Amino acid sequence: MRPFHFPSSRSSSSKLLTDLLGFALVLVLCVACSIGSCTDQEKSFLLQFLAGLSEDGGLAMSWQNDTDCCTWEGITCSTDMMITDVLLASKGLEGHISPSLANLPGLLRLNLSHNSLSGELPWEDLVLSSSIIILDVSFNRLSGDLQELPAQTTIRPLQVLNISTNLFTGQFPSTTWKVMNNLVALNASNNSFTGQAPGSFCISAPSFAELDLSFNKFGGGVPPDLGNCSMLRVLKAGHNNFNGALPDELFNASSLEYLSFQNNGLNGVLNGANIIKLSKLSVLNLENNMFSGKIPKSIGQLKRLEELHLGGNNMYGELPSTLGNCTNLKIIDLKVNNISGDLGKINFSSLSNLKVIDLLTNNFNGTIPESIYACTNLIALRLSRNNFHGIFSPRMNRLMSLSFLSVGGNAFTNITNALHIVKRFRNLTTLLLGGNFKHEALPGDETLDGFENLQHLEISGSSLHGNIPLWLSKLSNLKKLELCYNQLSGSVPTRINSLSFLYYLDISNNRLTGEFPTKLTQIPMLKSDRRTYQDERVPGMTIYSSFSFFKYRQYGAFFTAINISKNGFTGVIPPEIGQMKALDILDLSFNSFSGEIPPAICNLSNLEVLDLSNNNLAGPIPSELNKLHFLSAFSVSNNDLEGPIPTGGQFDTFGNSSFNGNPKLCGPMLSHHCISQKAVPVSTLSTNQSSDKFIFGITVGLFFALGVLLDQIVLSRLRFLQF
Repeated sequence: MRPFHFPSSRSSSSKLLTDLLGFALVLVLCVACSIGSCTDQEKSFLLQFLAGLSEDGGLAMSWQNDTDCCTWEGITCSTDMMITDVLLASKGLEGHISPSLANLPGLLRLNLSHNSLSGELPWEDLVLSSSIIILDVSFNRLSGDLQELPAQTTIRPLQVLNISTNLFTGQFPSTTWKVMNNLVALNASNNSFTGQAPGSFCISAPSFAELDLSFNKFGGGVPPDLGNCSMLRVLKAGHNNFNGALPDELFNASSLEYLSFQNNGLNGVLNGANIIKLSKLSVLNLENNMFSGKIPKSIGQLKRLEELHLGGNNMYGELPSTLGNCTNLKIIDLKVNNISGDLGKINFSSLSNLKVIDLLTNNFNGTIPESIYACTNLIALRLSRNNFHGIFSPRMNRLMSLSFLSVGGNAFTNITNALHIVKRFRNLTTLLLGGNFKHEALPGDETLDGFENLQHLEISGSSLHGNIPLWLSKLSNLKKLELCYNQLSGSVPTRINSLSFLYYLDISNNRLTGEFPTKLTQIPMLKSDRRTYQDERVPGMTIYSSFSFFKYRQYGAFFTAINISKNGFTGVIPPEIGQMKALDILDLSFNSFSGEIPPAICNLSNLEVLDLSNNNLAGPIPSELNKLHFLSAFSVSNNDLEGPIPTGGQFDTFGNSSFNGNPKLCGPMLSHHCISQKAVPVSTLSTNQSSDKFIFGITVGLFFALGVLLDQIVLSRLRFLQF
């Protein structure tokens, strides 16, 4: 028997590697042979879809006819090589949706959301597909009506339909859902559907759980049939035109966790017996309707309640003490109602999860209850426009998470104490104190060195006296400063230009003096053309102001503005004012500014409002101002201006009220017309016109000189004859 010899280690390793590679190759080939590829028919359906796109987002690079469509971008196939998923969200697609996609026999999930697809949705083809279970075409530009589909007997597999945020119109289908026994979720929000909302979803689909009809134009009453949906967990129908009372039947949907009908025209009272049926409720949002009556005591039985939004209604009475039993509450929003009483009847110390308390514009009285300071997770506390009084408690400094504090329009006292307490809130970005501390002195205490992250400070309408304190210039993150409607005197601190992020200043209606504060023209955010202002508000906390720029609210929430009107400023308006290119609003009215209007104002190309009225300005209105193409409000009334009013651009839209009180002005909109009906700015004269004027002037001069010379000759002859 021949002895067995082991091969060398190098040769054995090489052979082993070759064998493994060979085996792997055979395995791959075998698998490929056994699986195959997608069918030519499926490939054809996909290419028909591609052909309907005007912008394919680069899909054509992947979707090649000579390759396996199971390898194409966004395509997923099953093990038997049937296409199951077409997932093309956020691909930058434009064009139409081809109905050919519905012909894919194994398609389960179709997601074309967050693109720019337009035209009509192949509604019948896709919704009545025999295979699709999830259809998502949200966030596109699809339009048209969704027609009722023909009567069917075959149950369709569709479970999730999302057509939100498109341009669909007309009445929403109501009978189509009879064959949708498997429907679980429907989102039709952010469209323009009209008419009566359907309520029969769960009659055919016993597992129906989520319905979102918000931000449409649905009207009429809330469908009572929705109460038959025993599995319905989410019902969102806010921002529509629903009216009447909430039907009692709706509260039979006892699985509801999220119920939202905000911004409609609903009325009636909240029935306590109905409320307790929704024991699983986590969010109740009925704000901005016309509900009246009291908040029922049974609200305290909703142990899972996390958000209570009843603001913007006509509710009255005292807040039930049982609200303290809702220990999972995170948001209490009762703003703009007529709720009254002592807030101290609520034991807030049991509501340790609270993050937002909003009681704006009610009739609460008394002091701020000490138990609120146990809510150490609070990020927003708004008690404005009530009847609270007293001083800020030292225990308030427990609210170290507070980002938004608004207590304006009450009767709090001792502003120095208040500022020393809240300056410790390192997370505080918004502080609104106006309408309190009447006739006190605005402290100039240099120890006010906190407020590290404060972005919006408002202390208006308090008749405060004193100077604008220097500690304000230390608020390095300040963006908005409102000190209007006080009795502050002195000049604007020169260090105000250290507020690098300031873009909104209102110090109007005070007794400030001095020349125009030119340091304002050096603030970076006012000079910048880059309009990148971030929203400093707590989400959901719209800022309401009784004073500052109230007449300018139409110009947006983040306009850039300087308002120093109704003070005692004097001197000229400096040409440096043209550096503040970011300004939307400039109001210098009711001061004592003199001199001419600087043409440099025309550099403020973003201006929407310019008010220079009620000053002592003289000279012409610069014709360059007609370059301000966004100007929609303009006034130079009650000055001493003269000459023709510029024409063209926005100036052709302003009426005589913009120019009244300037008897030397002339223009077509005034009773005093110019000699030439059409004022022509000097700067626009052509070279030929200038030359003609020059020649005319020389000719007149020569004739004048010649006349004088002849006069002298005649006089000398007369004298000679006399002597």
